[in-house]
Amino acid sequence: MALVPSLTTSLSGMKTAQGQLDIISRNIANVDTEGYTRKTAGQNNLVLSGYPNGVSLGNITRNVNTGLLKSFLAANSQSGNLNSQYEYLSKAELLLGTPQGENAISANVGALQSAFETFASDVTSASGRYTLLNNAQTLASRLNSISTEIQKLRGEADMAITGSVEEINSLLEELDQLNQSIVKATVLKQDGLADLEDKRDQALRSLSEKIDINYFQRENGEIVVQTQNGIPLLDKEVHKLSHTAVAQSSPTSTYAGGEISGIYVDGQDITSRIKDGELKGLIEVRDVTLPSLQSQLDELAGVLKSAVNEAHNQGTAYPATPSSLTGTRTIIDAEKQRIKIEGGDVRFTIFDKDGKQAATVSLGGDLGFTEGTVEEMTQKIQDWLTSPDGADLPQAVAKIDNEGHLVIDTGDSEYSISIMDQVSSAAGSEQSSVTIKFANNNTTNYDREFSGFSSFFGMNDFFTTLNDESIYDSKVVSPNMNLGIKDNVVLGFSTTSQGINFGSITVNANDTLQDIVDKINDNPDLNSSLRASLVPNGNGYMLRIMTTSGEQLEISENRMNGDPSSGLLERLGMHPSNATTSSSIAVRSDIALQPTLIAGGAPEFNESSGEYQLNPANNNVANAMGKVFSETQSFGQSGTISQTDCTLANYASTFVGNIASQTSNAQSNLEYQQELTNSIATKEAKINGVDIDEELGQMIMFQQTYAACAKAFTASKEILDMLLNLV
Repeated sequence: MALVPSLTTSLSGMKTAQGQLDIISRNIANVDTEGYTRKTAGQNNLVLSGYPNGVSLGNITRNVNTGLLKSFLAANSQSGNLNSQYEYLSKAELLLGTPQGENAISANVGALQSAFETFASDVTSASGRYTLLNNAQTLASRLNSISTEIQKLRGEADMAITGSVEEINSLLEELDQLNQSIVKATVLKQDGLADLEDKRDQALRSLSEKIDINYFQRENGEIVVQTQNGIPLLDKEVHKLSHTAVAQSSPTSTYAGGEISGIYVDGQDITSRIKDGELKGLIEVRDVTLPSLQSQLDELAGVLKSAVNEAHNQGTAYPATPSSLTGTRTIIDAEKQRIKIEGGDVRFTIFDKDGKQAATVSLGGDLGFTEGTVEEMTQKIQDWLTSPDGADLPQAVAKIDNEGHLVIDTGDSEYSISIMDQVSSAAGSEQSSVTIKFANNNTTNYDREFSGFSSFFGMNDFFTTLNDESIYDSKVVSPNMNLGIKDNVVLGFSTTSQGINFGSITVNANDTLQDIVDKINDNPDLNSSLRASLVPNGNGYMLRIMTTSGEQLEISENRMNGDPSSGLLERLGMHPSNATTSSSIAVRSDIALQPTLIAGGAPEFNESSGEYQLNPANNNVANAMGKVFSETQSFGQSGTISQTDCTLANYASTFVGNIASQTSNAQSNLEYQQELTNSIATKEAKINGVDIDEELGQMIMFQQTYAACAKAFTASKEILDMLLNLV
């Protein structure tokens, strides 16, 4: 009777060997399949009623080191992060040029400096003027172009975030489907369980490149996926991410300010909680790296514009001396806004077509205006222009036009006008910029100070921009800074369309910067015209207040005449921002058409005649504009560059060098991280993967096992057949 059990045992051995050979063949067939892990199965000794009954094939299991897998997921997330940053830094570096290259923005600044110096050496040279104009336009155009491209890159990064979010959602759906299949296969003990787990691990690997993840497995075989910060992505059901890409990015579009959408899960904004992966790299590029570069570009353009304009406003073009001057500063309400002139006087001179004095007057000494409303000042100038005892120009006009700009027009093309600051009211006194104090309300509580009358009103600017003083920034501070006030302070806001003090907020001693932001954004009198936000900048934040329409904004402390200032605005360092300057800076349109309007010098006083005259060879203003480039300028903190004093060219070289350095570091870090990720993958492959030699050895062993069991089966069957025949 022992022959029957031997048949059963031999047959089970053959079946088990056949099952092992099937596993081996699958291993060998998938040796190059990405994500495939070596499969093995144990063997179980069958015992029935206390008697051995052969052997059976155990469950197919994977040879997986979960510790290495989790290490790979973390390293892969870091690689995805660095790859995103390197991609966009490389593009930014191409925009700016290499630090020492001829295509660098710093080279454009240097070329303009050379052009100003050449112009100063001979202001009568027509070619020198055209060279200066061409270099100025080239630099302005380059700044415009780089700014535009930076915003395009930010828009691309934001679109890439949307694409990455969609891929993450797709991978989470795939993981959810695999979870369901794995749970079913686990319950039913199906053969394909291990292969399903391989597919799930591969999906986890792909997911880790997009976002930082962690996971754990439940007893039923399903996994729960979370971010490193514990945000659920997959737990029984998919928690999908959502993000709406910005239609068009601008220098003032920020995630912090709400112009750029966050990344949401279950209605919660998780943008700041994403720690790694492609998403983190794209967020870093969109919200930190490129905005930092944009602010540096704007700071360069802003300082360039202010310094050159201040110098150019000191001079007068000749022989193309203009008969009409129009300012660039917007006066919101000339009847309420006041100015006070200190440290000298302002002289207006009318010249005939030969550059000889026709009339001259000092604003303070002769016209008696040193303090008052802008309207009162304008009327004084108007009266002098038309008076027979003054300039005697009946058609002349001095006014604030419909756009809020100061206009002074002789009304006669035969007569031109010049504005010059002097240390005193006496004719022929030394040229020197006066101090202009400005009060937004009709009080003597002056809020701001400026250098130079013509410069303040922008009567003879060289560079112009759009949206002048529509944005105010604080200095870089901690969001929890102590405001340094004891009593409540009322801040009033004025814009061109809304008028003087169309709304206000009350700041309390215990308020934070966020409280100020909320009070502006929640105020129905203000929020249709203003928007406030805390903008990241370097190691801190700036309080930003801007008009929604791009019109002139004035911020002042509302107090009674003579009351001392609380110092809140000064403590915050609120000032007109340079944001967006690089995107719109341009040479003044009439100068671009007529380079002879470039001022080379100021009027000269002839001691013999006691009159002013225009000299085409005078180059004192041209020299002053050249010194703008050779002398150090003050630059505020902008992104990664702290507040500093240096030349314009050095500042440009600094941020060009910074981007080049960041790109190089990102490349090195990426190469290191990719090597680390690959080394983990290689180690995984050695432990988890298929070794052909090992499989061939196993195959020979199970072939022999199968053959031996077959022989035992055949021998037992022959003996049994013989016995049956005998019976």
